[in-house]
Amino acid sequence: MNRKHLIVLSLAAAFGAGCQTVETTKSSAVGVGRQQHMMVSSDAVNQSADKAYHDVLAQAQKQNALDRDPATVERVKKIASRLIPATGALRPDAPGWKWEMHVLSSKEVNAWCMPGGKIAVYTGLIEQMKPSDDELAAVMGHEIGHALREHGRERASEAMVEQLGVGILGALTGVNVNLAQTIADVTISLPHSRTQETEADRIGVELAARAGYDPRAAVALWQKMEKLGGGQPPQFLSTHPSTETRIKDLQEYSAKVLPLYQAKAGSAGAGK
Repeated sequence: MNRKHLIVLSLAAAFGAGCQTVETTKSSAVGVGRQQHMMVSSDAVNQSADKAYHDVLAQAQKQNALDRDPATVERVKKIASRLIPATGALRPDAPGWKWEMHVLSSKEVNAWCMPGGKIAVYTGLIEQMKPSDDELAAVMGHEIGHALREHGRERASEAMVEQLGVGILGALTGVNVNLAQTIADVTISLPHSRTQETEADRIGVELAARAGYDPRAAVALWQKMEKLGGGQPPQFLSTHPSTETRIKDLQEYSAKVLPLYQAKAGSAGAGK
């Protein structure tokens, strides 16, 4: 056996030993239950996300772009305070995460949630989209959906495999992957896969409904996105799947969770 074959076999064995099949969320009302394969631990990802998040906040602070409008910050926190308890229906551990949410001043129409519940909403989203609370809840619920499904961890695992593949010799002796930078990249800069986007869409409407926000607002939001982007939505809601397919799917799943919203709204009304 030559050296090249030995390296490949050793790398394959390392992948097999390090890869875990995990169940991140319960199926719940929208039935998201795809098996996921991870090369990196949840704890390592969450620690790296915490570092990456606070690096972003520190940079925004230097630029006087952190939480400049108290009213907008309060609005985001209020919506988050209703969405976060709803996460327990999909992940019993999630309501106990160390959640944080901040508003970043930027013209970019964007929002994201890093692993472990680190949320950022950009003022460009508020100013250009002028979302209702129901629509903003749809955005935030979608981003929280990525965190609940640990898409950041999943994509970091994929990036790790790619990095190991590129540096096979280094992998055999130990590769130092900059996980915090990888988490920042996959959360903020790089597009999600079609499957991940669909999962986040479906979980987002369920979270909104359980929190007492009209899940049908996700459909209205996407129609508004399409008009704003001239057919191409902003980066935080990627072009996969297609807008037409996405709206159709959101219509179906918002209708499926509508009874949850109606029950929550009825309960809230009865409590007044």
